[in-house]
Amino acid sequence: QVQLVESGGGLVQAGGSLRLSCTASGNIFGINAMGWYRQIPGNQRELVAIRSSDGSTNYADSVKGRFTISSDNAKNTVYLQMNSLKPEDTDVYYCYADIQHAPYPYWGQGTQVTVSS
Repeated sequence: QVQLVESGGGLVQAGGSLRLSCTASGNIFGINAMGWYRQIPGNQRELVAIRSSDGSTNYADSVKGRFTISSDNAKNTVYLQMNSLKPEDTDVYYCYADIQHAPYPYWGQGTQVTVSS
């Protein structure tokens, strides 16, 4: 079993910054990718940013140039540095982990990010 623990959400004014962290623990042989999603209408989740084990990254168009995903592989931790935040970034952000040999990906419990105008 794998657990994902998130931290770093909160309330910030537009133009401000937040840094999210997510640490994976448990039966981890290796990590294929870790990243962040956020909730959209219809109980769906959209990709915000993801980082693969080879270091490649992918971002939603809406956050390119403002958000940066990074990782500390020794700590099984992924970070999301969010700058120039906008009210439309307000959402619950979920950590995602694709673990080697696991039958399904894992999700964190979600952390609230609120950006006031």
